[in-house]
Amino acid sequence: MTSPGPAAVPPAVPAAVPPTPPVPLAALLAREDLGLRQIAGPAGAGTVLHGAHSSEMADPYPYLLGGELLLTAGAHIPGTAAAGTHLDDYVSRVVAAGGAALGFGVTPVHDTVPPALVAACGTHGLPLLEVPPQTTFAAVARAVWQLIERARTAELRRVTEAQQSLAAAASRPDPVPSVLRQLARRVGGRAVLYGPEGAEIAGAGSPSEADDPLAALARLLLSRAATPAAQTAARPSAGPPATAGDTTPAGVHLSAYALGAGRGFVLGVAAPRRGPGDHTIASVAAVLLSLLTGEQQSGSGAARSSALVRLLLGGAPEEVAPLLGGERWLVVHGRPQGGRTPDPVAASALGAGLGSPLVDLREDVVRVLVPAGRPPRPQPGWVLGVSADTAPAGWPAADAQAARALGRALAARTALVRHGSGAGLLDLVPADEARDHARALLAPLAGRAALVETLRAWLSLHGSWDRTAVALAVHRNTVRQRIARCAALLDADLDDPDVRMELWFALKQD
Repeated sequence: MTSPGPAAVPPAVPAAVPPTPPVPLAALLAREDLGLRQIAGPAGAGTVLHGAHSSEMADPYPYLLGGELLLTAGAHIPGTAAAGTHLDDYVSRVVAAGGAALGFGVTPVHDTVPPALVAACGTHGLPLLEVPPQTTFAAVARAVWQLIERARTAELRRVTEAQQSLAAAASRPDPVPSVLRQLARRVGGRAVLYGPEGAEIAGAGSPSEADDPLAALARLLLSRAATPAAQTAARPSAGPPATAGDTTPAGVHLSAYALGAGRGFVLGVAAPRRGPGDHTIASVAAVLLSLLTGEQQSGSGAARSSALVRLLLGGAPEEVAPLLGGERWLVVHGRPQGGRTPDPVAASALGAGLGSPLVDLREDVVRVLVPAGRPPRPQPGWVLGVSADTAPAGWPAADAQAARALGRALAARTALVRHGSGAGLLDLVPADEARDHARALLAPLAGRAALVETLRAWLSLHGSWDRTAVALAVHRNTVRQRIARCAALLDADLDDPDVRMELWFALKQD
């Protein structure tokens, strides 16, 4: 029974290449243990492999996805093939299916590679490899997949490192230029931010002949975004950016990413390549820039900037507070669980969880100013102390309340502690008389902030040395020494509950 001849070659269509990182054919040829030798077709670094497949079918076209190294021992080649067009038709079908290279195993079917096959591969530009007798097709296929797995791991590592560096750049004082610099470095090209009119706002990477085509592509994307249909179908600002792409005659790949939903900013990228990993890196940068540019244009972002300027120029807090979104406020102090030190990204995440962008990172504590209408809830991974709600004039006192509440939360090993709202017996004493009494009683401790805070924490924790030490982040012996010093300066017996109650009353006025 003879093998059926190959069917007619259909019109060329783009091959559906599997979504795996390709590896150079040269890397496979460099494996000395395989002993492969290229005997026909183009040499160099241009040929890449997406996989390996072995087949003895006379027409392998239906079984190839594209990008494979096709391995065959030539069992489908009839004895008279050299005299006809069989091998030329066979090679043309492999090329039409998107095959990247052909590997021919010598023995047991053929002692040498048929010369007609060598000629056909040369004619059609298909790399032809000679597979020696001692090398199995399984070993060749395994080597290809090992190389692909290494490439996949390396690409995943590259993309992950790029994402981390872009996130870090977005938290710097000059976030937009920093993100552009990181992006240009990671893709090995140029990154440019264009404004609503198509003008370059900021750029990174060396200028090149691709700058004008890149600006034209950005303007094209801007014009598309300006149409009613595009605005109707605009994506959310946090979603994947709309994109456009092109390639210059010099082989430079151009990409443009619309930032946000109709905000009019475009990120342009010119790079020597445009692989899946490069697209992922650029997309991450586009999302970060969407958030940064959106912040500048949004009404809340402009109001916060205005509030900051007014405070710096001497404006009163009660005049500035309405610009920030509330008349009454809470101060929240947060510290990561497990003794971790918070970083800018973690601080921003805490602010987002509490529903406020007013975040301050100070050493090992994150402070967040939250409108009183958004009562904080426990946040995973954080210990929180919350002040009583207050008007802007009371922000400094609320800051101290939140700090003390955080100390109590740490000592009690609970996720959130709220400062008490006062009331009770304190309301029976006029405020000015209570303050005068407190100043007189605590006068011996004036100017000794560490002693006052230690006494306050110790009394609030019912005289527990260990819990006070945890709350203040000091050694328990330090707590004992400070309390003993307080007792000596106040000339008071701190074991007496009446003394403790009076001191607590006085400390509440502070």
